[in-house]
Formats: sequence, C-alpha cells, structure tokens
Amino acid sequence: MQMLRDNRTILTIIILTLAALSRLLPHPDNFAPIGAIALFGGCYVTDRKMSFVIPLFIMFLSDLFMQLTLGIGFHPVMLWVYASIAMISALGLFLRGKEQSMNIFIASLTGSVIFFIVTNFGQWATGYYGYSSGSLFHSYVEAIPFFGGTLTGDLFYNLVLFGSFAIIKKYYPSLTSIRIKD
Repeated sequence: MQMLRDNRTILTIIILTLAALSRLLPHPDNFAPIGAIALFGGCYVTDRKMSFVIPLFIMFLSDLFMQLTLGIGFHPVMLWVYASIAMISALGLFLRGKEQSMNIFIASLTGSVIFFIVTNFGQWATGYYGYSSGSLFHSYVEAIPFFGGTLTGDLFYNLVLFGSFAIIKKYYPSLTSIRIKD
C-alpha cells in the first residue's frame, strides 16, 4: 500500500489515533477531539479519498471500543456524527497549504458549527423531539448548552493536533515529508 509508506500519512494516523484515544479520558460534555480529528485528517492525510476514510475509520474504531468496553459508543445519531466528520474533513482539504493560525482558528469554529447543525438536525430526524418545525427548533435550542463544549473541545484539540504537527515539522522535517521511499 503506497499510502502507508508516506511519512506524513503515517504520522497523521498516529496523531489521530492518540486523539481518538483521548475520548476515553474523563471530559466535560462534548469536549472531544471529533471535529479536530476530521479537520486535521482532511488537511494532512496525503491521499484525498483517504483523508475522509481515515478519520471516519479511526472514529468508528474508537466508537466500537467505547461500545464494547463502556457500552456508550453507538447511538441513533451516530450516522449524522459521521456525516459531520466527512464535511469537516472536506473543510480540512480547503485548509491544505494554508495552515496559518487564523485559518486553523476559523476552520475550527466552522467545524464546530457544522457539527452542531448536522448532529442536531440528526437528533430531530431520529424523532427524538417529534417531527414538526417547532421540534426542529427545539432540538437546536436544547443543544445550545453543549455547544460550548464542542467549541472549546475543537479549539483545544485543533491547537494540540496542528501545534504538534508544526513542532514535529520544525524539528523532524523528514517525518512530515510526503516523499515515498522504496
């Protein structure tokens, strides 16, 4: 598999896996690495198709592990969570080559909003609040207190992931190269 001989992708997978494992640590509601995993993966996984597949697969594995060990991985809205991951990964594609602090900050905020809109629409679509326009509005209103956790979690984890990559790139540039060695 050519992609796995790409130093940048290997490093990205390692960073994403560590971020996914951090979901097992105690944390406030919605303070999780989900959006950061998607944005970072979209930005740094070299192969465009795999920049969607790898974050989704890592999230699936961590959900599976959490389901098997804690009984809390799978839920009715999870397809909507995965759809938001794919959308945020696409946002990461637009970030490629423009990884300045302000761009990452704006992309992080945008990813948080995407996650909020998509997953709460999904909550409504599952019938949790009913199927009226009022219940759709209600699903968003009820989610407002959780948005702070999403926002701060995304900002924190994007700082950690993109910051770690920048430090590694500065001190160990060969680990972030996209050259494939035979």
